[in-house]
Amino acid sequence: MPRETTPVIEGDLNGIGMRFGIVVAEFNDFITLKLLDGAKSALLENGVLESDITVAKVPGSFEIPVVADGMASSGNHDAVICLGAVIKGETDHYEYVSQGAAEGISRVALDNQIPVMFGVLTTHNVEQALDRCGGRKGNEGESCAISAIKTVNVLNQINNTG
Repeated sequence: MPRETTPVIEGDLNGIGMRFGIVVAEFNDFITLKLLDGAKSALLENGVLESDITVAKVPGSFEIPVVADGMASSGNHDAVICLGAVIKGETDHYEYVSQGAAEGISRVALDNQIPVMFGVLTTHNVEQALDRCGGRKGNEGESCAISAIKTVNVLNQINNTG
């Protein structure tokens, strides 16, 4: 008797016809704008049209979830990419902003049932952030865009398998 194989659903990098919202924090913009460049480049390199990318700027990472929710619930985007940079300082402010952004972004994804990518750097210092926005550790914005395309493709396959 032939052995059955378990079906595996994998997302590819075909972004043709997809629409993306990107929410980017203005605070620490010397980092967040590099994340934005990485995200847009990855989308464009994988077939997404410039006209299918909407960028919304917010003051800081704490404000990202509410705007991401507006984008996700609008029905105008297949996924939302959230980009920010929270760098630890001398107070507990870092903890509250990081936690609020993470919990809010997660809730937006689950409430709206579309991919909402967490591209908010939470680092101990500026050097670590720079390493992750195009430095030694790559560009988290690019990684989020690639993950968003793949996740949209996985969900499309799940929804089309009836």
